[in-house]
Amino acid sequence: MSKLLVFCLDALCTLDLEYMKTLPNFKFMFEKGSMIKHVEPVYPSLTYPCHVSILTGTTAGTHGVPHNEIVDVEDDNAPWYSLRSQIKSRTVMDVFKEAGLKTCSLTWPVSGGANIDYNMPMIVPISYQGDNPLQFYENYSSQEIIDKYWWKYSHYLTGTYRNLDEFTMHLALDIIEDYKQPDVMLVKMCDLDSVKHNHGIDNEEVKKQLRKHDEQFGLLVEAVKRFGDFENTNFVILGDHGQQDIYKNINFNLLLKENGFIKTDENNKLVDWDAYCHSAVMSAWIQLKDPNDEALRQRVYDFLLKVKENPEYHIGYVFTKEEAKEKYGLSHDVIDFVVEGEDGFPMAFDSTLAGKDLFEKYLKPGWHYSKASHGYLPHKDETTAFVACGKNVKEGVVVERSTMLNEASTMAKMMGLEMEGTEGVPWMEIIK
Repeated sequence: MSKLLVFCLDALCTLDLEYMKTLPNFKFMFEKGSMIKHVEPVYPSLTYPCHVSILTGTTAGTHGVPHNEIVDVEDDNAPWYSLRSQIKSRTVMDVFKEAGLKTCSLTWPVSGGANIDYNMPMIVPISYQGDNPLQFYENYSSQEIIDKYWWKYSHYLTGTYRNLDEFTMHLALDIIEDYKQPDVMLVKMCDLDSVKHNHGIDNEEVKKQLRKHDEQFGLLVEAVKRFGDFENTNFVILGDHGQQDIYKNINFNLLLKENGFIKTDENNKLVDWDAYCHSAVMSAWIQLKDPNDEALRQRVYDFLLKVKENPEYHIGYVFTKEEAKEKYGLSHDVIDFVVEGEDGFPMAFDSTLAGKDLFEKYLKPGWHYSKASHGYLPHKDETTAFVACGKNVKEGVVVERSTMLNEASTMAKMMGLEMEGTEGVPWMEIIK
């Protein structure tokens, strides 16, 4: 019987592939497998929407997770999507489970409470620095996995040893050994994304992190050889999105405030608003307070088009909500317009009201602002990639460019299963 092991590297870029080919553990994937070199993510290319699209084969407006955060006006601490119940679409893990396969998912976003045999979701709030992360896993993870391994590896989630990737890897290796390799495993690594946010997309720090991921992948492969079924395993290395180095940041809510759409008090606290910007990092959503006010809608649209025409702002795209849905499958109650920077000019959008400088470089500490980021249109490079090798994968096929929406049905096909209801199709050119 075929098996599947997916090794997901957050922010894996097409740019990384040439270096990965030289590394001792990754290289067999390129020598014996096939790849889709440029995988276009969904819009916006944020981590959580993309991870859900990888498993559902649907766009964000369909699967219901359009952002990492459940955004709201003037909420700098918005909760993140975390539960399988928040996904409106069927997932490929559902398909595997219905087929009677043993499934495992480690540190995959929006998987809390999923019907997965061995599940440890990515569920601890990103800002949490306390010493009781178990509170977030309880009731949303596999109790068997908590009982068996929490005592042993929870120190990687607190204090001096805090490192989510280490926690994930130790769980993965033990699960492969103790359960003789579940039929399907998703193993998600986070650190490449963090390194690129902090250092940019192409430098020695990135190569150092890729070497670390190569070692981790080598351990997984060795564990499969020792305790699982290497000959019947399909290995997949994939990313969720690429990243771009950021040239400029713009505080779009400050721009709206300067033009009369937002009112604040003397402490920059929101008093009233007609239009408000929600950052999707390298794109932004504009929400109307009264979406039924057609005069306001036209006034805001005219303003956005005027901003786009001004070269000072480097805005390349303005979409109405109808255009965003039709072109990219993106929809949400708070989206009336979407704006994004010019092609070739990667720009990040801020949504705070505290800044005084429209182009202040760092306005909001944390994941929003960094040397590189994502959240941009699918066609823009850097894209991500999909590399596969194993029992049911052809050797030597390179598909130059395609869409993330094909990944779920392709992984199902590797396991001899069909997945209906996706917005993509299997990459039959790489399937034996």
